Amino acid sequence: MLPDHLQLLEFNTKLKSWYLENHRPLLWRQTTDPYKIWLSEIILQQTRVAQGTPYYEKFLINYPTVFDLAAADERDVLRLWQGLGYYSRARNMHHTARHIVEEWEGKFPDSAVKLAKLKGLGAYTAAAIASFAFGEAVPAIDGNVYRVMSRLFGIFTDILSSGAKSEFTNLAKELISKEDPATYNQAMIEFGALQCVPVSPNCSVCPFTYMCYAYEFNMQNKLPVKMKKNAVKNRYFNYFILQKGESLAMHERLKKDIWKGLYDFYLIESAGDINNPDDLPEDRFLEDWKKKGQLRQVLKEYTHLLTHQRLTVRFWWIIIPEDEMIELPEDMAFYDNTQIEELPKPILMDTVLKEEVFLL
Repeated sequence: MLPDHLQLLEFNTKLKSWYLENHRPLLWRQTTDPYKIWLSEIILQQTRVAQGTPYYEKFLINYPTVFDLAAADERDVLRLWQGLGYYSRARNMHHTARHIVEEWEGKFPDSAVKLAKLKGLGAYTAAAIASFAFGEAVPAIDGNVYRVMSRLFGIFTDILSSGAKSEFTNLAKELISKEDPATYNQAMIEFGALQCVPVSPNCSVCPFTYMCYAYEFNMQNKLPVKMKKNAVKNRYFNYFILQKGESLAMHERLKKDIWKGLYDFYLIESAGDINNPDDLPEDRFLEDWKKKGQLRQVLKEYTHLLTHQRLTVRFWWIIIPEDEMIELPEDMAFYDNTQIEELPKPILMDTVLKEEVFLL
């Protein structure tokens, strides 16, 4: 049930008081620069704060303004992004930076409606920037906010259902402080992140137990309602690291698949886990390399988890004598150690090369 006017004032007062006393002093909360706020929001999508903060700092050092980011080479942006995953975020961010420079003369749109039209910005990110940078009274609703509102007001609508967005947005529009929307949004997000946590929240120190539906009916661990995630797809990758002298053969992934725009090794995907490369489907490149080089298996098997995919990954090294002539696929080339350091790579490639002491 929506609070009346006086209850609403009390709610906002308590929320702001809690926030001022408990919030984390995150770097991007110390600015109203829309570029810095946008950068932090894109980095923190599906990334923990502790993991994302060093990336935020690195990006600001390398690209202190949207003009600098727009002028960057995409390869350099992806390399700086390496380890964050979801590389489409980096590509969209780079595209949007160029769009803002070319179409908006480097000035960010000042409303959530306009911001939401930019590539890579959803309703939440657009609202966050609009309220934090420009003071627009538009609610920013992320997973934390869904959880807080569903528990406080006893909302059993599945948060992933088609009608959830409008239901929660309408409620949030009533709750948001018109006088200080930036602090309100920050407070709601932080309250969900620190106090109203997903599992076993400490309700004994919560300032809203007097009005919380979940607390009254002991429903904290049943709200919010969220449908089951999509089934995870299992994939099996067999990588062959072709080495000639001090150089390795790599190529850029260009197909519409994971890791687009990043560099990896020669890959044969199989239907199941393969421990012997002789059990793989016949491949003319691999057969030629095996005849002319020395094959060695990396004993460790790697499991790499993505949003809806689980990768089981094996690696083999093939050492080719420097005077031996071999054929490479058209999209592959040899890169030396220094060049490989500079190439944007999936973090798994970087991990293997470091564990194999090819990269330091």
